[in-house]
Amino acid sequence: MPTDIVSLYLARVAGETGTVRKDRGGRLSIALVYPNSYRLGMSNLGFQVVYHLFNKRPEVVAERFFLPEGKEMSLYLQSGKPLMSLESQTPLYLFDLVAFSLSFENDYPNILKILELGSIPLLSKDRRGGGFPPVMAGGITTFLNPEPIADFMDFFLMGEAESFLDHFLDTFIDLHDGRAEGAELLKALATSVPNLYAPALYAQEYEKGGAIRAFYPKAGVPETIRTARHVTDADAVPFSTIRTQETEFSGKVLAEIGRGCGRSCRFCAAGYVYRPPRIHGVKAIKSTMDKVLMSCDKVGLIAAAVSDVPGIEEVTSHILEKGAHFSVSSLRADSITVRLIEDLRDSGQKSLAIAPEAGSERMRRVINKHLSRQEIIEAVRLISGTGDFSLRLYALIGLPTETNDDVASLVDLVKVIRHHMIKASAQRGSMGQIRLSLNCFIPKPFTPFQWFPMEEIGSLKQKQKRLKKALIKEGGISVGFDVPKWAYLQTLLSQGDRRVGSILLKAHELKDDWKKAFRSSELNPDFFVYRQKDLDEILPWDFIDNGVRKAHLKREYDLALKAEESDECRMGDCRLCGACSLFDK
Repeated sequence: MPTDIVSLYLARVAGETGTVRKDRGGRLSIALVYPNSYRLGMSNLGFQVVYHLFNKRPEVVAERFFLPEGKEMSLYLQSGKPLMSLESQTPLYLFDLVAFSLSFENDYPNILKILELGSIPLLSKDRRGGGFPPVMAGGITTFLNPEPIADFMDFFLMGEAESFLDHFLDTFIDLHDGRAEGAELLKALATSVPNLYAPALYAQEYEKGGAIRAFYPKAGVPETIRTARHVTDADAVPFSTIRTQETEFSGKVLAEIGRGCGRSCRFCAAGYVYRPPRIHGVKAIKSTMDKVLMSCDKVGLIAAAVSDVPGIEEVTSHILEKGAHFSVSSLRADSITVRLIEDLRDSGQKSLAIAPEAGSERMRRVINKHLSRQEIIEAVRLISGTGDFSLRLYALIGLPTETNDDVASLVDLVKVIRHHMIKASAQRGSMGQIRLSLNCFIPKPFTPFQWFPMEEIGSLKQKQKRLKKALIKEGGISVGFDVPKWAYLQTLLSQGDRRVGSILLKAHELKDDWKKAFRSSELNPDFFVYRQKDLDEILPWDFIDNGVRKAHLKREYDLALKAEESDECRMGDCRLCGACSLFDK
């Protein structure tokens, strides 16, 4: 392994294909930052798409930054050098703009680590007038709720990058060339780019009990920020342009064949903020596959549920006919077909993922899953009758209105699935394993469940123990859990307002000792995590217009309490939630 940072980065870039290299002279330089490891960052298609969008502009050069780990972090700490870019080993603070790509709230602490490693003040107010580059963020978490990191960012760009990045760059370049900076720059950006949110230009007031009393602009900027939506170009299927063996997908090209989901699960933020769902046509997907497979024989197909894409079997068969291989991100139990499963078997995929989410029919009605026990069993029969696939089953615990009987039903469902796997595989004499992944429910903004609290950590731990005890003796079944204390932190960073930034800063100062940070904070984090919110109170993210009407979310909330399902999303056929109106303009 290289013994210095520059050699390490040179070796890493040498192992890539598709890397963009540009002379920085005379160009706007952008530091594109993924706040986690290189391995995870380069497995993120959204990050790769933004890198491509930036660099396709001739007057822009974008270079990548990641959170160092292991030996790489040790080299930085030993050398005292500031964090450097992968492409040219230029320090972070020397770029014209620092742009974070955010997909997960649990990466927020890494933002502060990266800024500190890059010799850039953590707080936006401490950077003004100091010659530091503006720091911005984009990505799905920013247009769910940017407030917990508002004090650290100069501005956010809210929405899907394909729809606004060119307009933003035109505006920013003009202002940058005109030497605008500080408050002048923020005000000019906020009045010129409709989906840009500059937290310093907005103020909050709070009730004595802690809820938000008012949120308003300070001067001449919009009261509401409307997120930007991308009307999918039928001929433009996004795919990863950089390949490396150092990723979760080991040299595959990733292709997004659909964005959003119309199934209307009430806990799923992506299913609401990416409304209406947009699916590429078979012709466009096959054309992209032809292009991709000229230089690579492995492709990963990405969509909320790949089996929901109309004509997907025509695409998968086309890939196999080209002598290539493919894998899929996830499947819906009620939309898989024999042909698709056969193609997956022939492509060499060993494990398939389906998400019952809950064990009981009642609980699946609460979450609006639109999936029956019988449909799950039929899917298992089909899968196990076709090949020795292992099954990854995803489920949630701590969902609103969940009872002990609902938890027990999950145990029963997994056992029934195992029984049908054995039965369907008997003639073949071999079968796959089951891995049950149990995650704690986390209430997300812009969903019907945004008003519910997270279940208390102690209760979640008890449910995990009961489930493990009930399934541990069953052969061929393994159970994995997330850690409730980290689910608590994610809920805090998902549900909190601007005041939560002080806890984030304190935890950073205490080297990630969150327990001590919570104890020393004037804020009680339980207020944001365990409190049932009033349907009429101001929520931290209410100033964002994601297209879905709050009245619709309230209707879905009421239906959940009654354990009643509602219709799935039908793009263009209705105006019930309001999202389709964004495409009418």
